[in-house]
Amino acid sequence: MTVLVVGTGFTGCVIAERLASAGNLVIVIDKRDHIGGNAYDEYDAAGVLVHRYGPHIFHTNNQAVFDYLSRFTEWIPYQHRVLSQVDGRLFPFPINCDTLSQLYGLDLDESAAAAFIERVRVPCADVRNSEDSVLSSVGADLCEKFYRNYTRKQWGLDLSELSASVAGRIPVRGSHDDRYFTDLYQFMPKDGYTALLNQMLYHRNIELHLGVDYLHHPPEVRPLLTFYTGPLDGYFHNRLGALGYRSLRFEHLHFDTIDRFQPVGTINYPNDCAYTRVTEFKHLTGQQIAGTSIVREYPQAEGEPYYPIPTAVNGALAARYRALAAMQKNVVFAGRLGQYRYLNIDQAVAAALKAAAPFTGSLRRIHA
Repeated sequence: MTVLVVGTGFTGCVIAERLASAGNLVIVIDKRDHIGGNAYDEYDAAGVLVHRYGPHIFHTNNQAVFDYLSRFTEWIPYQHRVLSQVDGRLFPFPINCDTLSQLYGLDLDESAAAAFIERVRVPCADVRNSEDSVLSSVGADLCEKFYRNYTRKQWGLDLSELSASVAGRIPVRGSHDDRYFTDLYQFMPKDGYTALLNQMLYHRNIELHLGVDYLHHPPEVRPLLTFYTGPLDGYFHNRLGALGYRSLRFEHLHFDTIDRFQPVGTINYPNDCAYTRVTEFKHLTGQQIAGTSIVREYPQAEGEPYYPIPTAVNGALAARYRALAAMQKNVVFAGRLGQYRYLNIDQAVAAALKAAAPFTGSLRRIHA
């Protein structure tokens, strides 16, 4: 069977590898001139391995996903830590026991921190949006200091306009644990994401074509099956209207004279600066090299779609597009853009394995 896969991010590469390994001829196309989608990494002019489209951190509790990806890469351990700049000082984020102690000049243990949070939070019986979620978790002062302005920059919307799921992804800890993630498996691919994904596509049954825009110049081949990972509304040429996406502008900088720019991988700037965060890549990759490279992220409305915007209006429109998608014969819509839902790397891989399984004879169940 000939299969067409549109897109070479994690979703597209996993599907292509699975279908090719099952004996199918798989044609893979991407409108960019490189593989990897937004997970693409490369060595900059100074020799530092950087993530061209912002930081991608692998973490998962899904052993099946970890075992699958381990076929294509060796790993280096990495536990991501984030600080947030508030009133000119840096605090652990997500909010934990030490955040509260440092911010308010207290000396809290875990039980005292839990009591503090319980005292300041604003109970909400009906959590309707991210504002309700944050206020019910940490109260008004912490909301204003860490969440509200960051959200406005990141999404171009107030907390009250976003689904509760947005803020719900960020935990609040009463412990001293300052890791951003607590998953069982926290690693980075030893040679980078591009190398990992290239190993997936290095298969005799895979034919790769870059610089091919499926929506404007569909390939001449007539596949029996297509997996589409581009924007859901774009596939239908915005027939029902445009879905909302948030884009980003990246400012990459290199410093020859210092080995470290900041104390942790990422620093958030919720209230200062036009950018939302700064990431220093040598923390993530463990690379030993003179000098260091960073990226600043500037959210914007126009440009390449990166994040589906989770509002009630977009959710309703996406549901209508999904109904159209379900009517398409021999086309499977997959990935963050194709399904119009937020996915971490491990979730994208799990969903891709699940999407490919009916066409590979695989009966192993992988949970997305």
